Amino acid sequence: MNSQYSSITDTVKKKKALVAKIDQYQIVTLEHDTTIVDTSLTLKSAYRQNYLRRDNFGLLPFSNIGQTYNTLQYSLTDFSPYPDIGFQGKHFNFMDASEIHYYHVATPLTELFFNTSIGKGQNVDSFITLNTSKNLNFFAAYRGLRSEGKYINQLTSIGNFRIGASYNTTEKRYVLYAHYTYQDVLNEENGGITTPEDFESGDPNFTNRQRLEVYLTDAESFLKGKRLFFDHAFRINPKNANNNLYITHQFNFENKFFEYKQPTVLSTVGSTSVQRFGESYVTSNLKDQTHFEKLYNRVGVAYENSLLGKFNFFIDDYRSNYKYERIIVIDEDNYIPDNLFREINSIGAQYEYQKNKWNGRFLFSRSITKEAISDLDAKLRYNLNEKIQFDFRYRNISKLPNNNYNLYQSSYIEYNWFNDFKNEKINLLSAKIYTPWLNAEASYRVLNDHLYFEDKSTDAQKAVNTQIIKPAQYGSAINYLEIKANREFKFGAFGLDNTLLYQKVDQSQAILNVPDFVTRNTFYYSTHLFKKALYIQTGIIFNYFTKYYGNDYNPVVGEFFVQETEKIGGYPTFDFFLNGRIRQTRIYLKAEHFNAAFGESNYYSAPNNPYRDFTIRFGLVWNFFQ
Repeated sequence: MNSQYSSITDTVKKKKALVAKIDQYQIVTLEHDTTIVDTSLTLKSAYRQNYLRRDNFGLLPFSNIGQTYNTLQYSLTDFSPYPDIGFQGKHFNFMDASEIHYYHVATPLTELFFNTSIGKGQNVDSFITLNTSKNLNFFAAYRGLRSEGKYINQLTSIGNFRIGASYNTTEKRYVLYAHYTYQDVLNEENGGITTPEDFESGDPNFTNRQRLEVYLTDAESFLKGKRLFFDHAFRINPKNANNNLYITHQFNFENKFFEYKQPTVLSTVGSTSVQRFGESYVTSNLKDQTHFEKLYNRVGVAYENSLLGKFNFFIDDYRSNYKYERIIVIDEDNYIPDNLFREINSIGAQYEYQKNKWNGRFLFSRSITKEAISDLDAKLRYNLNEKIQFDFRYRNISKLPNNNYNLYQSSYIEYNWFNDFKNEKINLLSAKIYTPWLNAEASYRVLNDHLYFEDKSTDAQKAVNTQIIKPAQYGSAINYLEIKANREFKFGAFGLDNTLLYQKVDQSQAILNVPDFVTRNTFYYSTHLFKKALYIQTGIIFNYFTKYYGNDYNPVVGEFFVQETEKIGGYPTFDFFLNGRIRQTRIYLKAEHFNAAFGESNYYSAPNNPYRDFTIRFGLVWNFFQ
């Protein structure tokens, strides 16, 4: 009998041994960097519980969730040598191909994210991934936001749908990453408040923000995009060896559409009619539409040596069409075309090295067609030990302007242009250090032929509240220095987390404007309750940045522009939070900007666009491991 039942006992033991560990739930980036799913409740994870799902230090949100962000930390701006559609103010939540992650999980994994919005609406993000076998994974996710806001004509409605898969053969001779996305961003655009004096007066009649007059009462912008992407590689030699040869291919097809519409063209300030963006070709139902398509293919051959690293040589083909549905004839010798078509071929090489404490990736590419672009990107990481890490980077890039700098068509007469700007040239040198005591980074950028939007309104136009902006190129060099440090102090159950950013810009004209100092300081208390069934963190977050001429926002082109008339900043904001964790569920309660209830109304995200008022928000993140 003992021998007969011993096999059953052994089976039970084997099942218990098959309980999945957390390190079997892996997140993989396109560059094959791997992290583990994190269900802990820490201050760093709490910073990510927002609309963007990442730490937004250095970004200044507008009053409603889902609107654009003013950029306080310029180094958050990313660059690609290839031109995109533009309208960068609408792309903060628009996920690029490099931002899509892939997964490898022992059992199906689900994550549910929920957060209340401002006014009517909700903010949700649901995600599921599973491995049908050890080699094949599928994932699907949808992020949705609808937020009414507190001001007239400010509703946001946004969706991000992602579905994808990753596959590799048992011996990883063939590896595939693929995804499809559909994203749309709808914003009602009110153009800011017309009378900042009413907002700043402290008059209790205006605590109901619907009573504040805005420039646009029925305008809205809409950005949508679809993308089909896959990246795969095939090893020619059947078995993995000290020397391997691969064929690689990356495919990216994407189309985007941007629309700005404004049924009522004239704005009202008090009892006066205003042409906010100048004269227009139409008297009502203004509708501007921009279409953009791109197709990108990259084919390469990679050689991998266990001692020397991995060498990848490639050639790519980029094609895009940025188009409108008409040609605008100004006179016999001057017209604005209906499209920009680009066809660019480049050759390049990439070298990857990973051994012992060193990890490096070095990329160089250069176009071989008439439109000259180039990109040199060198990254190096040194792990002194498990707790101390150094990162170094050098980048030299020559990039084509985004298409809306060179060509834009609108029903507003002054918002039509056709330019031939030079390439932007950016040199970057940066270093980072991560230790248990201090995280710090420093970077230095030199920008040549920097592109920006500027306010071209005349004094007479400004006197009647007319706003005219156009693209421009700065011919001199801009030198930008950034130093950022983070240090957390702990005193038993108490903690103090500090992040400080210092920026310095050297330029002959005020083109690149950022605050000198930005700081975030969090004092908190954490403990376990109910026999360690509940873990809580509670505290206060202090945010502050020095006064500066912050960029203003223009909804017609969905871009920020340089202005030198009004400073923003110099006001503190305090947030109170209470976070809790029960097993894999994290709960977040936050009173944002609670000092607005008793402080001065002098807080702005951009001129004429107030920052967020005091509001209480609740959210949670719930993981299921099936």
